[in-house]
Amino acid sequence: MGEPTGESRTPDGGPLLAARFGLPAVPRTFVRRPRLIARLTQGVRRPVTLVNGSAGAGKTLLVADWTTGPRVPRRIAWLTVEAEDNSPGVFWTYVLEALRRRQLAGSDDGVGTPARSGEVDHSMLARLAALLSRQQRPVVLVLDEFERVAASAEIADELNFVLRHSGGGLRLVVISRTEPLLPLHRYRAAGEAVDIRGADLAFLPRETAELLDRHGMSLSDEGVRALTTRTGGWAAGLRLSILAAQQAEDPEAFLKEFEAGQSTLADFLLAEVLDAQPPETQDLLLRASILEQIRPELADVLTGRDDAAPILDELQHANAFVESLGHSTYRLHPLFAEILRVHLRVRRPGLEPVLHRTAAQWLSGAGLPAEALPHAADAGDWEFAATLFVEELAIGRLRTGLEVDRLDRLFSRMPPEASGPAVDLVRAARELARHDIDRGLRHLRRVESRLGEEDQVSAALRLSCATLRVLAARMTGSADEAEAAAQDAEAARPALPQELVDRHPELPALMLTDLGSAQLWEGRFDAARATLSAAAGVTASPVTASPRHESLGRLALIDFLRGWPARAERHAREAVAQAERSGLPPTARTGVAQLVLAAVAIDRDELGEARGHLDRAAAASAALHDPIVTTGLTLLRSRLRLAGGDPQAALRALEGLDQDTPAIRPSPWVHDRAVLTVGASHLAAGRPLAALEVFHQDKDPAPENRVTEARAMLDAGQQDAALELLDELPTGPGEGPAVTVRALLVRAQAAELLGNGDAAARLIARALFVARPEGLRRPFLETGPWLRRLLHRRPELVAVHDWLPATVRGELPRDRSPAELIEPLSRREHEILERLAQLMSTEEIAEDIHLSVNTVKTHLKSIYRKLGAGRRGEAVRRARELHVL
Repeated sequence: MGEPTGESRTPDGGPLLAARFGLPAVPRTFVRRPRLIARLTQGVRRPVTLVNGSAGAGKTLLVADWTTGPRVPRRIAWLTVEAEDNSPGVFWTYVLEALRRRQLAGSDDGVGTPARSGEVDHSMLARLAALLSRQQRPVVLVLDEFERVAASAEIADELNFVLRHSGGGLRLVVISRTEPLLPLHRYRAAGEAVDIRGADLAFLPRETAELLDRHGMSLSDEGVRALTTRTGGWAAGLRLSILAAQQAEDPEAFLKEFEAGQSTLADFLLAEVLDAQPPETQDLLLRASILEQIRPELADVLTGRDDAAPILDELQHANAFVESLGHSTYRLHPLFAEILRVHLRVRRPGLEPVLHRTAAQWLSGAGLPAEALPHAADAGDWEFAATLFVEELAIGRLRTGLEVDRLDRLFSRMPPEASGPAVDLVRAARELARHDIDRGLRHLRRVESRLGEEDQVSAALRLSCATLRVLAARMTGSADEAEAAAQDAEAARPALPQELVDRHPELPALMLTDLGSAQLWEGRFDAARATLSAAAGVTASPVTASPRHESLGRLALIDFLRGWPARAERHAREAVAQAERSGLPPTARTGVAQLVLAAVAIDRDELGEARGHLDRAAAASAALHDPIVTTGLTLLRSRLRLAGGDPQAALRALEGLDQDTPAIRPSPWVHDRAVLTVGASHLAAGRPLAALEVFHQDKDPAPENRVTEARAMLDAGQQDAALELLDELPTGPGEGPAVTVRALLVRAQAAELLGNGDAAARLIARALFVARPEGLRRPFLETGPWLRRLLHRRPELVAVHDWLPATVRGELPRDRSPAELIEPLSRREHEILERLAQLMSTEEIAEDIHLSVNTVKTHLKSIYRKLGAGRRGEAVRRARELHVL
């Protein structure tokens, strides 16, 4: 820095204060922020750079740090502005001295100095502009704390004159809490201005982490994010919070519980912002601190005056921790609002709940129930809060949508003494959403006991109550109760405004999904399909994403249970895609779609794929307690073990099935599937009589059960009884190819046993024709050795069916030896084959042996070729037959 040029004085004869020309010292703990440094470096290539933010935002230190950087112009003059500079003569005296101290001008430069405090000779400004225009490199003038003279139109005009006539020789960096009167709109329109605003100055979480590190402190990622959010990234707030936490044994816990209202943060903001305001402004800020969004009309109601709009506009322009959200709406800095609320309780005890109640009533009357609700809760008026929630038809938002957690936390604060029908209904919804059937039903019955009081019960309460009754019926497994409750809901709907009903598409979506689920559980497949199709077809939105996903998964399950695997797979994949498109978190996905995909994969003999789908279904079931998934997991894990060749393990896997859903009535199709798997396990273990004993105890067997029972009869030598049972099978259009294929194969087996090979061949050909589009391999693998022997004799039947496992096609004689492999397996191929036998997916194999997924797929193709197999399960069986495994 250059030396002072002589005995410079102000026009009044006072000495110039040297401290105002010095760069502020940057503390050791300062965090350099390259993203802002780059903006400043870019800015000084243009005439004006405005660094504009609230007190303590870090404006001055940012620019001071930038001046020391390697790519910064060296011709920088710094001036810290004071209130006395409102006099143009004083202001320009200091500006000229700042330039001369940096040797950018001299006492003999011909510019001169102001003679009077109150005015400046225009010719002097012209001489300064001319001098600057002759500079080989631009001069950078930093004016810090410019808000002290920002209201002076005269100084703004003079600065603009020098800037415009300096020929690019002057670059102005203005640091200010407020917007200066310079015609910045013109510079911005011409691309000649760069703005660094409060939002830019706010610390990012990674910058907060670095600031903590510089103070010798570290927090978890969550703690860093929480601190950044609470302070709004405000630099002074962060530093003061960190300094306070340094004395604590557990800084993270301290910052989490930190009472901002009783700290140096409060002292700073109250002194710098609140106390600097006139009494009317202070009163407005204190009262409006209870609002997340401040509307001037509501603020006027809270203050009892009509001056909120101009005060808020002025505070916003002054960067007094008030931010405009557009549409005449404002908000306070979160930390400032927190401190103001504490200050409100101290200054006006008892006023806060009154303000919340007033705000709740005003917002409700203004048609803003979502904003009114938290104020009603903060006022402790739980009957009003619950009534507002129910009358808005928002009861479904406790189960679906983006606000589930927030609403649940809000109503969790309701004290036990809160009462009323709406209060009990909200309690019932919360308990049922958390799968507590007993408590949910207790609250729901309390509401239902009041439904007979016609004059005191609204249509919204009736509809909401009926919707929850459908949910409760689903959870207890009663389709009759669900259908009765759904009828009550439909009866209540016409009494409600259509506009209100249309605002809540989640309510019918949830009701239809719950009703369809209850019908599905009781095996009413046709009714369930119609109901769930209606649920899946509701308007797509964040609040309907979860029930639509759930409905699609259940439609897939109905398809599978009726024997249509390809259609089931399409619905299941659509359900998964719906969840992905909607961004549903894992905890909001039912897992039914993954369950169906696993079942289809087993039928197609893709056992590794099935295992992966089952794992994903299990993860979803743990979060949502879905009985369909819980029981389905048990059934499919048993089927997977059976498909893997271990019938005893399959039987053991079913042992806990009755305990999977203790609070819900039994499902007929779950029972049928369990009987089917037990019977099939006995058959696979060579115990047809034990299988028949299981089936004989089944009073109303499903078609697939009857087909498997007929197969057991054939294995037990009861051909006539088997054919008679098959003749009794229903022939309606509802049963799909999975049942048809198995029935055709059993008839073919009977024909083969009776010596009618041609009839058996025709039946097998029909079975292959039906199975091929569905990829159904498992029925052919379950038939036993008779089919392989027949196809070995009649290879023309499978000539065009290379999708079948090679062992079924009869291509490999039973006595073939390992030496007859097309080509020996490599060591790596052996490793992969061993993992295939463990039912590991491609991704799991890749991770286990540290290969890429694509490399594993290449090895798999080679393994299939060498073993003469087309699929995973077939390759494992062939390897075992050849003693390779």
